Amino acid sequence: MLASQLESDSTLLRTIVVDRSTILLENFGLVVTSFIISFILNWRLTLVVLATYPLIISGHISEKLFMQGYGVNLNKAYLKANMLAGEAISNIRTVAAFCAEDKVLELYSNELLEPSERSFRRGQTAGILYGVSQFFIFSSYGLALWYGSVLMGQGLSSFESVMKTFMVLIVTALVMGEVLALAPDILKGNQMVASVFELLDRRSQVVGDKGEELSNVEGTIELKGVHFSYPSRPDVTIFRDFDLTVPYGKSMALVGQSGSGKSSVLSLILRFYDPTAGTIMIDGHDIKTLKLKSLRRHVGLVQQEPALFATTIYENILYGKEGALESEVMEAAKLANAHDFICSLPEGYSTQVGERGIQMSGGQRQRIAIARAVLKNPAILLLDEATSALDVESERVVQQALDRLMSNRTTVVVAHRLSTIKNSDMISVIQEGKIIEQGSHNSLIENENGPYSRLINLQQHQLS
Repeated sequence: MLASQLESDSTLLRTIVVDRSTILLENFGLVVTSFIISFILNWRLTLVVLATYPLIISGHISEKLFMQGYGVNLNKAYLKANMLAGEAISNIRTVAAFCAEDKVLELYSNELLEPSERSFRRGQTAGILYGVSQFFIFSSYGLALWYGSVLMGQGLSSFESVMKTFMVLIVTALVMGEVLALAPDILKGNQMVASVFELLDRRSQVVGDKGEELSNVEGTIELKGVHFSYPSRPDVTIFRDFDLTVPYGKSMALVGQSGSGKSSVLSLILRFYDPTAGTIMIDGHDIKTLKLKSLRRHVGLVQQEPALFATTIYENILYGKEGALESEVMEAAKLANAHDFICSLPEGYSTQVGERGIQMSGGQRQRIAIARAVLKNPAILLLDEATSALDVESERVVQQALDRLMSNRTTVVVAHRLSTIKNSDMISVIQEGKIIEQGSHNSLIENENGPYSRLINLQQHQLS
């Protein structure tokens, strides 16, 4: 659907370009035809008017630019003040909490002073130059008409031919002035359209519209000899010869310092990126040979900041499985410990969550996201810091929902908190893109000088 929409937009842009080219060709033909007609009607008057064409055309161009450009510049002058007003309104709670209304109004007034002065100066300048341009235009008209009267007085031309020639040339000058005034806009438009075409023609390196359809998935995950660097930072190596195996139905926790590559593992499993070398396999299938939708249909993701859409709670959960029954949605909410708080809301499942879920608390947003993952019922579950931003009570409720969701499901957990990872079947400690220690919580904690023990001791020391 997205591809068809992009193709439609590309066709529309090309149509716009063709229309612009057609208009330019039409005006060019009009100018050439007008010159031929005017030379045939009265070549003497035509030569005189052509001599004044620079003044006439420049006058029309100036008139066009002053009428259009002045308003644009005025908008630019007030841009900073408008941004300040927008920030104040969007952060009105912060402004009110610090009693900063008067300060914001003063800042806004100060931002208006310079644009006001600039607008006054530009208005005076524009008025003078506009008057000069009008003087050029009507002086040229006067000269043409005076010379036409001279030709009629000498019997070299008739009134009819003078007026026809004059009107043809004046209309032609007006058209040329408008076309030339549009030249800067045409150049800008071409540059903008070129950038849009470049974006539309860009092809992702992750190609997944062709490949094998993955119907049944157990959930065994294997990363073998993976080398990886982000395309935007190819000189920074994230993984070098990285190996990781998550058996079917087991949970694997990835721990380590920030920037060690934990979240990158999840991105590679979801195939947001392809490794520069090595293979990533699901049940023995290289994910590069699978259709992207087929792969992601069996993978559920719960992030630290859950992505909720500006619609109802019901519709947000329904994103997990298109066409799900209402009973399935409610059952998913119950498993995610979300049903009770949803029912306590005045509108229940029809409650609007607001833009990015702003009307919900952090724990409520997280439980809605978990319910969405439950409804999807994926064979593989990826949890990326799913409880790190929650208070203790919310974490307890969310963790109960996660434990229920992780049961009998291949799970990869990225977390720092001990409460989240201690019950995992296996824990891998990642440092500088490599696994330096692996085992269960009990076996790793026995090594008091090991990396895992140091991380746990550091966390407990910070909490105390």
